[in-house]
Amino acid sequence: MPEVPDVPDVPETAEVPYDELRWAVVLGAVGQLGEQPAGHGRVLSGVAIDFPADSSADAPAVLAPDLAVLAPDAVRGGRGRFVAAGVEAVLELARPGLAEAARAYACSGVPLYVVVDPAAAVCTVHTAPSPEGVYREAERVPFGNDLFLPLAGRTVVLRTDEFPTPRPAP
Repeated sequence: MPEVPDVPDVPETAEVPYDELRWAVVLGAVGQLGEQPAGHGRVLSGVAIDFPADSSADAPAVLAPDLAVLAPDAVRGGRGRFVAAGVEAVLELARPGLAEAARAYACSGVPLYVVVDPAAAVCTVHTAPSPEGVYREAERVPFGNDLFLPLAGRTVVLRTDEFPTPRPAP
């Protein structure tokens, strides 16, 4: 029988790769949304959506949020993509460059924008978007607490207790 080589232990300082964190959060959230009767509409991940251009841009912004909740009456625009007017909520994993996307979501009037930050083990729920491209209200919710997300006349609850962090559990 051939000898099996030793597999080195993963050092405690090893980081969980970003894509693994992102997919764990997205798949966990999608599963929870599907379990709730209030979770109607379409839930998309990584699908291009057209957001109106701000005054300094030549063309609409095309963004593919980690997770987007669309209203049941969301429509596709002329280019075949969904348009911002049908987006009820966006959930993104924290990463560099997210500020530009946040501005596009706020300018477009996306009513709910959630940033999940595994490194800080916290979610920030942004509400009250302004046409100037900022969200006027934000609530930080540590992992382990439920997120109560108001969506078009209903509230969806996401449990965060199983959201991953960059450090694997011992």
